[in-house]
Amino acid sequence: MVKFLTLDDVEVKGKVVLVRVDFNSAVDPETKKILEDVRIRAHGETTIKELADKGAKVVVLAHQGRKGDPDFIPLKQHAEILSKILGKPVKYVDDVFGEKAKNAIENLRNGEILVLENVRTYANETKEGTPEEHATTDFVKNLAPLAQLFVNDAFAAAHRAHVSIIGFTAVLPSAAGCIMERELKSLSKVLENPEKPCVFILGGAKADDSLEISKYVLNNKIADYILTGGVVGHVFLAAKDINLGKPNMDFLEKKQLMELVPGIKELMQKYPDKVKTPKDVAVEVNGKRKEVSINELPVNYQIFDIGAKTVEDYATTIRAAKSIVLSGPMGVFENSEFIFGTKRVFEEIAKSKAFSLAGGGHTISALEKLGLSNKISYVSTAGGALIEFLMGKKLPGVVALEKAAARKA
Repeated sequence: MVKFLTLDDVEVKGKVVLVRVDFNSAVDPETKKILEDVRIRAHGETTIKELADKGAKVVVLAHQGRKGDPDFIPLKQHAEILSKILGKPVKYVDDVFGEKAKNAIENLRNGEILVLENVRTYANETKEGTPEEHATTDFVKNLAPLAQLFVNDAFAAAHRAHVSIIGFTAVLPSAAGCIMERELKSLSKVLENPEKPCVFILGGAKADDSLEISKYVLNNKIADYILTGGVVGHVFLAAKDINLGKPNMDFLEKKQLMELVPGIKELMQKYPDKVKTPKDVAVEVNGKRKEVSINELPVNYQIFDIGAKTVEDYATTIRAAKSIVLSGPMGVFENSEFIFGTKRVFEEIAKSKAFSLAGGGHTISALEKLGLSNKISYVSTAGGALIEFLMGKKLPGVVALEKAAARKA
């Protein structure tokens, strides 16, 4: 298990606590209004509430969007939403570490919450570096002397070696917040010692990481089976030398996914019985769903889902599983003609007694749409960080917390 301090290990009453959260939310490009509060609620109802209830002076650090993007907005709305969620006033200041921010921090009372400005308004925030390098930035040098503790709760941003993620860990006692702790414990459960059989289900439109994840979990004997769907399924079928038809092969070429084929071939030769690919697919003919067996390919229609035979095959594997990791839908679930594969596979996971972990934006959207979110053991809010963790990579945000804990010990 990962060795870091948690909120249970630290005394916070009367202390200024800097909390790095991930408030990054969907924003309407026209009105600049925040469209959903999932992440604000997640951090607010756990870590921020706990710290305030315990009498800490809570200073919230967060980012929203990237400079130059339509969703790069101030955090004023985030503070207002947080205030509604907690049912208490939340202060906001349009400054990250200047005089305004410092005065607001110095005037905080026990139990009060202050949201500072979008950390990405600081030009050097997104520069990659070590905790020690980042500790010499104006950002850390101005805020660290005012605080007695740093809490990182932003698992979804922990794969970034950014200033606000790791810089404070070099100079302040540091702990993981509730979301960070929960994510890491759940992920460790499926990556360090999963109950067997362990099944990874890889789908969705982003297939770039599918080979690296598959390799890592098979080579390290984490997964017993990998089930593929969505665009991931298409690439794995192409690696079996199956011609999917011009529109589908052109799509894979355009997305540069054919580059993965040699590596996937090698993997499937090494683990012939471990990787499952679709037995049939669903295409769109005159706006309607038509199922086609793999030996009827190629087709001149776009593939939008897996078929009924594949669903049955995958359901058998899922029913026997003790641990399940779900990353990505089986097809274009947004279209009612092509939600079938995603619906049936996700329902099997929801019915299963196995420990199930799901993550990624489209996976969460599909679970919400199907009303199955609360039937999954753990739903991760992370995207990139989750993928890197599943590929066996060390996350800079987590490593920095471990180093800080080791220093304290």
